[in-house]
Amino acid sequence: MNASAAIESLSAELPEEGGARIAELSIVEKLGVSRTPIRAALTRLEQGGLLEALPNGGYAVRTFSESDVSDAIEMRGTIEGMAARLAAERGAAPVVLAEARECLRQIDDLLLEAALNDDAFSRYVVLNETFHSLLGELSGSPFMARELTRVAGLPFASASAFVVVQANSPQARDMLVVAQDQHGQVLDAIENHEGSRAEAIMREHSRLAQRNLREAVRNPQHDRMPGVRLIRKRSRKSQALAKALSSIPVCRQP
Repeated sequence: MNASAAIESLSAELPEEGGARIAELSIVEKLGVSRTPIRAALTRLEQGGLLEALPNGGYAVRTFSESDVSDAIEMRGTIEGMAARLAAERGAAPVVLAEARECLRQIDDLLLEAALNDDAFSRYVVLNETFHSLLGELSGSPFMARELTRVAGLPFASASAFVVVQANSPQARDMLVVAQDQHGQVLDAIENHEGSRAEAIMREHSRLAQRNLREAVRNPQHDRMPGVRLIRKRSRKSQALAKALSSIPVCRQP
């Protein structure tokens, strides 16, 4: 088993309680593999923010504030916006544009149905992730592509991290249609070399993920979604404080 396979297996075994200790030896015994790929996987999961290294050795499952996750989503939207702007200003490779268009065509086919079944929804998630990953290639910047991959690897920051929240919602298809419309708009802006518009669309697009985050942490039924229990909800007191602070006018120096 290599490190990537170990990460996938280990992620599935992580307890969904913040602060839970991870015993390397027990994981090795449970998965029946050597310690080398498990150690590599634990290190990678720590770098990705899912685990916290303990002072005396070992790891513990991290918890995240709602603000942490919101900031990660905001960062993804910012970097995706930059990638879209670069693609528009520099000109995207026609072959990659064609691949992105084909991806959206397949999503359009899925959304022709009045409601999505589980298979269709799973297919949407795959296509959605593919489209977002293509933004790095469209930008023509290997650096930007790496940054997109990195930020999408942050806990709960991927393009489809909270899409599953919509699965059983009465508005599920409507929300996906809105997201798909933004996908099409950003490709139009890229093809028309409208950099500022392309960037603004992708930043706005990330607000859908912010909405899904709020629904995930406030709806008790969504506790069944993998990982949601690791997100600490904002207390009413902190929400009220944030609202009060946001209403205070900012005094600027002349």
